[in-house]
This record gives sequence, C-alpha cells and structure tokens, in this order.
Amino acid sequence: MQEAVFLDRDGVINEVLSHRVRFVNKASDFYLLEGVGEAVKSLNNMGFKVFVVTNQGGVGLGYMTESALEEVHQKMRDDLAAFGAKIDDIAYCPHKPRASCACRKPGAQMLLDLAEKHGVNLRKSYMVGDRDQDIEAGKRAGTKTVLVGTREETKSEADMKFKDLLTFTKWLIDGAPD
Repeated sequence: MQEAVFLDRDGVINEVLSHRVRFVNKASDFYLLEGVGEAVKSLNNMGFKVFVVTNQGGVGLGYMTESALEEVHQKMRDDLAAFGAKIDDIAYCPHKPRASCACRKPGAQMLLDLAEKHGVNLRKSYMVGDRDQDIEAGKRAGTKTVLVGTREETKSEADMKFKDLLTFTKWLIDGAPD
C-alpha cells in the first residue's frame, strides 16, 4: 500500500490572514508560502502521494462558488508545477462551518475517502496542518500528525511540530524513524 502526506491548504500551502490576503476566495488571493514548492517536490521525489484536504466553508456560506474554488486549486497546481511539484488529489468540504457533516475536519471522511481511492496505508501516512481540526482529523483517520506554523494556539497534541512544511519535509528526507 502507498504512503501519503495529507496537507491542509490555508496556512500550510498558502498564505491566509496575512498582510496580502485575509481569506482565499479567488485565484488572485492565492500565494504559496515560502518553501512549499520545494517541499511538495521533495515529497513527490520520496514516493509519497500528496493530497490536499481542506475545509472550504466559504462555499456553503456563499462567499465563493465551487467554480471559483476550482480556479483557486488550479492556480495552486500551476504554482506548484513551476517547482516540478504536483498534488495527486484534492478533497474539500464545501459545507458551512457549523455543519454536522462527516467530511468537514475534524471529521476524517476526506482522508478516509482519498485513502480508499488511492490505496493508501493511513498508519504509514501523515496529516500536516496548522490547526486543531487538522490534527484531530489525522488522529481519527489513523495517520501520524504534524502541526506546522504559528497560526493559532492549539490544544491537540500532534505527534510532531515543525515551523513549516519544508522543515518537516527535510526531517523526512533525513530519515524519519518509522
């Protein structure tokens, strides 16, 4: 079975709540964080499947359409391609933040669905996020959990913490223990 790295989007891959952008509701709001292109390319080179799992409540709240979300995701793919990096698949929850759906993180459904679709061994995979809901989703899915960034105080205990995706990826390259 395949190993994978599941990535939250906002705050892990791209800027959010920054001096340039508050929320990413259109492609022109999308800015890769420093080192992300290199990090994803390294994950690709190491043989990991790379997935994005993202809550996109702005769709359910009417701040953006699903077609606008697809344009944002296409910009993400294009920006990563400039580094020779690729995302294998994207799952998103379009429901409102307080929706009681199985797909919205901290629920694990997006991870479970991608794992089934792509033959992923969740126990040998990682969920990388910057918020409690990401870490909880990873735990519920059975992945190792990685907290990156300093976006908010977290209560969840991630298995590991790194300043950003690139630092985590370098740790993997250097021979992370199983």
